[in-house]
Amino acid sequence: MIADGPSPVDLLVSGGLLVTCDDHWTLIHRGAIAVHQGLIVAVGPADEVTARYQAAETIDATGHAVMPGLLNAHTHAPMTLFRGLADDLPLEIWLHQHIWPAEAWAVNPQMVHWGTLLAAAEMIRSGTTLFADMYFFEDAIGSAACQAGIRAVLGEALVDFPSPNSKTPADGLAYTEDLLQKWAEDPLVRVSVQPHAPYSASADLLIRSKELANRYGAIYLSHVAETSREVQESWARTGLSPVAYLDSLAVLDPRTVFAHGVHLSDADIELMAERGIAIAHCPQSNLKLASGAAPLPKLMEAGVRMGLGTDGAASNNDLDMWGEINTAAMLHKLVNGDPTAANAQTVVWLATRGSADVLGFAGELGSLETGKRADLILIDLEQPHLVPLYDIYSHLAYAVSGADVATTIINGRVVMRDRRMLTLDEHELFARAREIAAEIGPRFGARRPS
Repeated sequence: MIADGPSPVDLLVSGGLLVTCDDHWTLIHRGAIAVHQGLIVAVGPADEVTARYQAAETIDATGHAVMPGLLNAHTHAPMTLFRGLADDLPLEIWLHQHIWPAEAWAVNPQMVHWGTLLAAAEMIRSGTTLFADMYFFEDAIGSAACQAGIRAVLGEALVDFPSPNSKTPADGLAYTEDLLQKWAEDPLVRVSVQPHAPYSASADLLIRSKELANRYGAIYLSHVAETSREVQESWARTGLSPVAYLDSLAVLDPRTVFAHGVHLSDADIELMAERGIAIAHCPQSNLKLASGAAPLPKLMEAGVRMGLGTDGAASNNDLDMWGEINTAAMLHKLVNGDPTAANAQTVVWLATRGSADVLGFAGELGSLETGKRADLILIDLEQPHLVPLYDIYSHLAYAVSGADVATTIINGRVVMRDRRMLTLDEHELFARAREIAAEIGPRFGARRPS
């Protein structure tokens, strides 16, 4: 029996340039997307889609590019409250002498809650619809993400020394398992297992973390080969590179993600490709801390799966993924002496399809296709720096900024429309963030505003 009239859906986004990021890099001029119960149910020319579907809500996307939301493959969301606290320092000094002491004093569930909401507002405003987080009190991060309406992959930082949330490694593992169970059915939040790094987690903790991840089919993420000093110390301590050391512990498989992966030998890259390892590439943080430039073209040529992340706002200093997209393109052209390296489509792919694959969402997110989750953003093309338009991927890689994102939709829900945040009270948020900063700054030597 043929139904009379158009089928009801929750949302229609119609009239824009659809940048699908599908396997064929399909562009649809004056296209439309139908969304129902959080899923994309149709993608195509506007005349066809609007004839087939009638929506409870319609968004006119004329003058906008419509594309999948960006996925931040690695960050530390509450560190927005440490933004600018200790700049222009090497990683080891920045971390050991400034950030870890500040965290030991300041980090608690309330700080994490407000820092995450601040991060969520920044990410939603700049078109990020999912972030993979490593920090402390990750349950509070999950609650804040749900309040903001943004997707999150939670990962409690597991270390061998007392953290703000766990006195022992066993406490951290137990807390992580509680997270895995609590958030198992949530539509926005997933949980991963994240030992901080091979230099801050013992072999026993690294192995037990992987065993926990395997029991729950979770992503296993760790900072690996971020600095040359880390690699040198690994050789001195274990007689192996960080990658080979982790392989000796049997923790490498396609659900393993390395954050950074900067200092990698050819043997490391070959091993990573064999094991199916993924990397969350964080070019701006690596540049700011002078950690180096990950060998992106060589990694991709070898078949290593790659995504893109910002790292935390204390080492970046923002969570705008457009900056990472642009930096990834520029950086790898320079270090390879090749203007064709990391071209525009490649870096857009890293922030969408690439990050989705790295984080275990390959069949759900990263492109505008029927059956995928309805996470999409509208970019206002009626801006001086986006006119004229010859190649949309060129604009996305080299000209668009977070300020150009007009509307953000996550799981079919409009969380920002026409640059107006719908899920968060930003006035209260900013006030709370400033109150917390007023306590942190004087104690840890932050410069006063001029």
